Amino acid sequence: HYDYLIAGQGIAGTCLAWHLIEAGKKVLLVSDSTRPSASLVAAGIINPLTGRKLVKTWLADTLFPYAEKFYTRLGHTLNTKLLYPFPIYRPYRSEEEKKNYLTYASEPEVAKYIKQDVDNQALINGLNHPYGGLEVKGSGWVDLTALIQKSRSVFISNNQFVESAFDANELIIKDTFIEWRQYRAGKVLFCQGVDARENSLFDWLPFNPVKGQILDVTFEQYSAEQIVNQGVFILPRQEQGLYRVGATYSWHDLDWEISEDGRNYLEAKLRPLIRGGYTIQGQRAGLRPSSKDRRPLIGLHPRHKSVGVFNGLGTKGVSLAPYFANELVEYLEKGKELNPLVNIDRCFSLYYH
Repeated sequence: HYDYLIAGQGIAGTCLAWHLIEAGKKVLLVSDSTRPSASLVAAGIINPLTGRKLVKTWLADTLFPYAEKFYTRLGHTLNTKLLYPFPIYRPYRSEEEKKNYLTYASEPEVAKYIKQDVDNQALINGLNHPYGGLEVKGSGWVDLTALIQKSRSVFISNNQFVESAFDANELIIKDTFIEWRQYRAGKVLFCQGVDARENSLFDWLPFNPVKGQILDVTFEQYSAEQIVNQGVFILPRQEQGLYRVGATYSWHDLDWEISEDGRNYLEAKLRPLIRGGYTIQGQRAGLRPSSKDRRPLIGLHPRHKSVGVFNGLGTKGVSLAPYFANELVEYLEKGKELNPLVNIDRCFSLYYH
């Protein structure tokens, strides 16, 4: 008997499980580790300012401090480093872009995420940036592979994990509990990423998956400790000399296969940025579980109050997952209202249609 059964152990399921465990709840995770996982492909970048106009990420002032505390705390629990705080260097493409960026950066809401000496050229070996650039602070990346795999090891050792595919048709749903195989729980919470589209309980939600591809690259001349972002990101990994370059965004060809088109796109963006040669060591593809309004899909089923969902985290899952996992636990355990922009009750008309 468990308080909660969580289906899916990507970034959403893992963050939710830890928040429930911290709240003293008895949790069982069910996940099929042979299935492809967007969380294991994602670069895990935390970025408070996005786009060509340095737009502040939705809820950045709330999400980012919470995420930093959570990943640091969980890193101590797992005895492994999860959070790598790195600035993001944004080279200017032209004098005009430099002028525009400095105008955007003067806005008070944006300025707090910009390093003061924005005009200084960062000394990055092998980077083409003749116009200089600015540095975004409060950014970094999270090692999602370590997060998920180390967490899974703990869950397994504590008898909190079942290695299995989860078919919603196997559920027996009652008003105050659910049963799945030999297990009973107060509630089941689905954290299945894009697989939720095959789940008859939640296939009505407005998912809009986005395919993304990234490259693993080694460089002859280029080397940097910060993340560089101009058209593509170049992310230094902790492995010696290895960088990740990404990412593509595609709303068609929604499969888990890498493509030549994806590689060509990334290389076309990368080449003008760097001096010297490079070698592609690997390529990976993932399907991000985005929603049509680009907001998470969180809450309880309109008909079954023992069935919930935590999904739709999209391209910013690493930033959104910790804070909204906590919000969901507060909602389930204390009755705290969910943010109406993430509560799936905004989509109930699709269910009753």
